[in-house]
Amino acid sequence: MRRVRFHAHGGPDVLRLEEADPPAPAPGELLIRTEAIGVTLPGVRRVRDTGTPLPGSFGGDVAGRVAALGDGVTGFAVGDRVSAISFADSYADLTTAPVVTASPLPDDATAVEAVALVRGGHVALAALAAAAPSPTESLLITGAASGVGHLAVQLARVQGVRRVVAAVGDPAKAAFLRGLGADEVVAYGDESWGEPVDAVLDGVGGDLLPRALAALAPAGRLVFFNSGGGTVPAHALLSGSKTITGLTMAHFSRNRPELYAQHRGELWRLFGEGRLRPAVHAEIPLDQAPKAHAIIESRTNRGKVVLIP
Repeated sequence: MRRVRFHAHGGPDVLRLEEADPPAPAPGELLIRTEAIGVTLPGVRRVRDTGTPLPGSFGGDVAGRVAALGDGVTGFAVGDRVSAISFADSYADLTTAPVVTASPLPDDATAVEAVALVRGGHVALAALAAAAPSPTESLLITGAASGVGHLAVQLARVQGVRRVVAAVGDPAKAAFLRGLGADEVVAYGDESWGEPVDAVLDGVGGDLLPRALAALAPAGRLVFFNSGGGTVPAHALLSGSKTITGLTMAHFSRNRPELYAQHRGELWRLFGEGRLRPAVHAEIPLDQAPKAHAIIESRTNRGKVVLIP
C-alpha cells in the first residue's frame, strides 16, 4: 500500500510517498481502506516541530470501507462504510482506527462529506461542551474558517449562543463566515476585537493565545484545543477570574465514550436536517500531499482540505 511520511523536519516538501506493508488492526480496532483523509493544522505543524520523532506520520480523520476487524470488535462488518479517527499513518491507502471513534456513514453522505464533518464536528462539540456558553452569552472562535472553526460557528448558532464572533487571519473570509451564522468577524491584526466575550474556543494558540485570553470578560472561559502552544502569565487568569481548559480528542473519545457517541448522533442529525454544512476547500490526490499542506500553511482555506487516495 501507499502511505505518506516525513523523514526530516521542514515544510511541505519533506513529505514522501512510500510503499509499506498493510497494518494489522489491534484488538478493538478497525482496518479501513481509505476513500478520504482529512488534513489538519496540528498535522501540518508536526512536520516543522523538531520534537516530533522521525520518521513522522500523521493521525486524523478518515472515511472509507472496513477492510478487517480487530479482536473483540462488534457492530461493524467488512465492507461497511465508516468514518473514524486514526492516530497513526492516516495518510495511507489503509489505516487502523479505534472502533470507539468509528461512525457508520449514512447512505446520503459521501466519504468526503464525512471527513469534513465528523472529526471537526466532534472537536467543535467537545469544545462547546467544555466552554458551555449559555443563550445569554457571547463566544469568540479563533481559526474560524478552519475545518473545526467553520463547524463551531454553525454549532454555536444552532445551540442559540447570543453573539458569535469569528476571528481569522484574513478579512477576506468574512463573507464566508457571516454566511455560516457569525454575527461579527474580526481579523487577528485588528486593533480591537469588539466587546469582551464570555467564552473563547482557541484553535490557533501560539502568539494569539494572550490576545484570545484578553478578549474574555471577567470570569470568562477559554477552551484550548490547538497544537500551537503558547503561554500566559498567571496574573492574567487571577486578575480576571478567568479559566483555561485543555482539550484533546484522543483523551475525550477514550474517556468519555458515551458523550462521544451522543455527539456523533447529533452531528449526523444536524447534517441530515441541513442545519450543519461541512465546507470542503479542496480535494487533493494522496500523492500530492505537499500541495495540501501548503494550502493549510498559507491559511487560505475556507473549510476542510481533503486527501483522496
